[in-house]
Amino acid sequence: MSTPYPFTAVVGMDDLRLALLLNAVSPAVGGVLVRGEKGTAKSTAVRALASLVPDVQVVAGCRFSCAPAAPDPTCPDGPHAGGAATARPARMVELPVGASEDRLVGALDIERALAEGVKAFEPGLLADAHRGILYVDEVNLLHDHLVDVLLDAAAMGASYVEREGVSVRHASRFLLVGTMNPEEGELRPQLLDRFGLTVEVAASRDPDLRVEVVRRRLAYDDDPAGFAARWAAEEEALRERIVAARALLPRVVLGDVALRQIAATCAAFEVDGMRADIVMARTATALAAWAGRDEVTEEDVRQAALLALPHRRRRNPFDAPGLDESKLDETLDEFNGDDERGPDPDSGPGPGPDSDPDSDPDPDPGPEGGPGGGGGVPPQGGGHDADEAAGSEAQPAAAGGGGSEQQPVRAAEPFRTKMLSVPGLGEGAAGRRSRARTEQGRTTGAQRPRGALTKLHLTATVQAAAPHQRARGRRGRGLVVRRDDLRQATREGREGNLVLFVVDASGSMAARKRMGAVKGAVLSLLLDAYQRRDKVGLITFRGKGAELALPPTSSVDAAAVRLESLPTGGRTPLAEGLLKARDVLRIERLRDPSRRPLLVVVTDGRATGTGSGDAFASALRAARLHAAEGTAAVVVDCEAGPVRLGLAGTLAGSLGGSAVTLDELRAESIAGLVKDVRDVSATRRAA
Repeated sequence: MSTPYPFTAVVGMDDLRLALLLNAVSPAVGGVLVRGEKGTAKSTAVRALASLVPDVQVVAGCRFSCAPAAPDPTCPDGPHAGGAATARPARMVELPVGASEDRLVGALDIERALAEGVKAFEPGLLADAHRGILYVDEVNLLHDHLVDVLLDAAAMGASYVEREGVSVRHASRFLLVGTMNPEEGELRPQLLDRFGLTVEVAASRDPDLRVEVVRRRLAYDDDPAGFAARWAAEEEALRERIVAARALLPRVVLGDVALRQIAATCAAFEVDGMRADIVMARTATALAAWAGRDEVTEEDVRQAALLALPHRRRRNPFDAPGLDESKLDETLDEFNGDDERGPDPDSGPGPGPDSDPDSDPDPDPGPEGGPGGGGGVPPQGGGHDADEAAGSEAQPAAAGGGGSEQQPVRAAEPFRTKMLSVPGLGEGAAGRRSRARTEQGRTTGAQRPRGALTKLHLTATVQAAAPHQRARGRRGRGLVVRRDDLRQATREGREGNLVLFVVDASGSMAARKRMGAVKGAVLSLLLDAYQRRDKVGLITFRGKGAELALPPTSSVDAAAVRLESLPTGGRTPLAEGLLKARDVLRIERLRDPSRRPLLVVVTDGRATGTGSGDAFASALRAARLHAAEGTAAVVVDCEAGPVRLGLAGTLAGSLGGSAVTLDELRAESIAGLVKDVRDVSATRRAA
């Protein structure tokens, strides 16, 4: 077994080390989510924690790590009355992103269960992690069906395995630690809330610290055992401090003042539910024990808020996690218990503790309704007065017109969109957009298993075994089942797709109100893609060509940032945009053949070029290339004004897709949008 990197040798990252140590002191805190850029030693620090966690007492021979003092009465290896106790190191169990559900929860021997009625159960990772640490690297890339299992286990403290009426339950309480790079996509809100604490990490910009990181890493790589030996004393001292803090923890007093500060802080930051209050209380108590104190202080509450609240402040996928520390300090000062009488009812509201009596009592809140006015959704373009004051009523350039480049405009308010889906039945990564054969979903049929049996189709298995019972010498009531009789259930669910946006940023789209509406529509589709677990990419075309503004990624946040900074102006090289999209899709098909693409072209259909020839005809030829390759496509028609040329509809016909206006894109508008997309695709295939 390789020698782990010592925890005490990790350079910097004070918040990360503190969050991990607090969970070692009090596992009830609820785990840690570590967010940060690649190459910041997130995984190294987490894996180094395992050697510091105290040993656990378990029932000898129990595969499910039952505690001798309080064994699980439903343990599959039980009952454990009077079982011998033994100590073993706490486990660090890693959950691979691509693991199967059976690997996570365990598996039943279906053949023995049917033929012998025996619950032959092979434990999974949730059993291994009981009373230890469950670590998920790249947790944001975890498949939805595994996330659902984790949520159930975290909520109930137990794992359930059920296969056609045969069920097994065992305890599963673990410290959940996850690492992720936000550029690769975000977490589902339900799983995000299950992490007690969150920490943002980034590489230091201090040259001295970076030199020390490199020096230590090279020394470890040259001689892992020798390097660990040099840090053994510090590791042992830290281990003893954790043990001492655990012993002190039950005696730490969480006073009424600290409890009121916790409640007031959670209310001030408008976090959902009560879990944040509980996590803050447990974290503040662990901080006091770690410091060797028997009472929680205001500084403990403040530090607990900085660790427990940032990821609970998010209201949508584009909100950056974070906490306004000045607001936090004001809340703590207001409820610090120094003045239990409260304000004098006859004195009026009065100025705040830090207010200037000579300052303007009603400052200008600004165009967005005041600082901190909420959310990380890019500022909305709802204020038309501001646009008009900025001269945004300029008319768009005529078809073929150039026009100078204009500054980026704000996106209009996002809205809930109609669901666009790829026709047919796919086999891509689990998601929530298009129909696909998946491990989860409704049963649609049965087939012989291609590998290990994961989902038994009981009826088909019995039908396959029934004709052979006499030949197999059946005498009793039991069914004689052979492996060749087993049938795998085929299931249909939903998959995630690659949604590639091709956005017209030319002069014909440059009117500020109009481009704000276009950006709002694309932002709405990005929100929809986030919720449906898609990959997204962004191509823009303007001036002399097309640009891949964002390569296909799971980070919808990155796409929103690129969209917000998108300038407009210049000619309309529509054909170049479509050809660029074809190149991107060709490469993505090689990288991930099972993920089907959905091309979303956002344009008014006008096309101009820099050379001779009919630019719109060139665009139609490029569109027909996509149709020939079977790419599902939708054109979002942005044409405005009393006179409309209908070019977007013609383009959609060449793509083999459908056209939808900005108004029709809204979920509350035309109900047949998805049906239209499918019908057009079906007609194309029939032709």
